[in-house]
Amino acid sequence: MGRLKILLAALAAGIVAVPASAEVTQTSPGHFVSRNTASTTADSTTVWRTLIEPAAWWEDAHTWSGSAANLSIAPQGGGCFCERLSAQERRLDGSVQHMTVVMAQPMKLLRMTGALGPLQGEPVNGVLTVTIEPRESGGTALVWEYAVAGHFRFPVDSLARSVDAVMGVQLGRLVAAANSEGEREEEGGDSGLASTRPLADQGDP
Repeated sequence: MGRLKILLAALAAGIVAVPASAEVTQTSPGHFVSRNTASTTADSTTVWRTLIEPAAWWEDAHTWSGSAANLSIAPQGGGCFCERLSAQERRLDGSVQHMTVVMAQPMKLLRMTGALGPLQGEPVNGVLTVTIEPRESGGTALVWEYAVAGHFRFPVDSLARSVDAVMGVQLGRLVAAANSEGEREEEGGDSGLASTRPLADQGDP
């Protein structure tokens, strides 16, 4: 509950950034839908490679461990968007399953199910769909939609706005990371991503 209060306070203070377009498109006592859109100068391949490496762009403040370096996504059906929780003794390390991949179409779409952040402790579930589409003028358009439904113990309207704001932050950071990676590729530099496996191999954890 403490993390939820922090989100609400951040929204009220106006310190949570949003992408070019952010909107709570639906709300009811039992559900809400957050939709954020943005564009990047990077091509769809670079966007996909960046998307499946959350350690390169997810915000540290929105992890349980305090470091996005502990995040990973296995981009295949049944794959885990997971986080390591390190302990002083390795055998006591913990972990978090943030979401489960239900569809992975490289350079097109990533869909995962799960309740993110403080929602994990609530009797709700969500579906996050990230759509990637090349633009005729160059670059890539992204749509980030998170639909959540269940029994809410907090006012849905306030919660939806808070979640939408955080989703916007994550999308904005993804775009910034993809732009940086695209610029590195254009300059012939080494990839800034931890993994540069061939796309055909990305189904392996």
